Amino acid sequence: MGLELVTKLREMTGAGISDCNKALKESNDDIDKACQWLREKGMASAVKRAGRTAKQGLVYSYIHGAGTLGVLAEVNCETDFVAKTDDFQNLVKEISMQIAAMSPMYVSREGVPAEVLEAEKTVYKAQLKEEGKPEKAWDKIIEGKIEKFYSMVCLYDQTYIKDASGKTTIKDLVNEKIGKIGENIVIKRFARFKLGEE
Repeated sequence: MGLELVTKLREMTGAGISDCNKALKESNDDIDKACQWLREKGMASAVKRAGRTAKQGLVYSYIHGAGTLGVLAEVNCETDFVAKTDDFQNLVKEISMQIAAMSPMYVSREGVPAEVLEAEKTVYKAQLKEEGKPEKAWDKIIEGKIEKFYSMVCLYDQTYIKDASGKTTIKDLVNEKIGKIGENIVIKRFARFKLGEE
């Protein structure tokens, strides 16, 4: 059963044999917990690589349907070698499909202009006042609403459209790939075009 589990975990995560063995050992052969362990390991390795320069990569174009919706995305990695791998190219395609489906406005929360954030907070305050919520609770409620706002408009914060569980964000997806490939990966910029939209 051990080898079957390792093989299954490798297929699910793309992680190496030794990492799969260790993950299964750490999680008492619970495949879901092993996946989580590998994901966390990927996150840790992503944090370590975050400072490294990513100047290579791909500019990828994705056209949906009969040419009524298109995405142009730039995703960077550290080396030209990685940029040519199927793993990296598939990730860029998934990111482009996410942009097409979910219409993010910004790559990350750092890219949201301060005035946009302030305008959101003003709207939330007015809503809370209208609803008669106690003023001392406003800050906490607004904080939650801002997190929800980020999850809708920021690509990194959006839930990955192909994750049925609704738990994986695009940032998680990128971090998993960083852990697997061993290079820093950065979504640099994107543009989304829909026929008839200004």
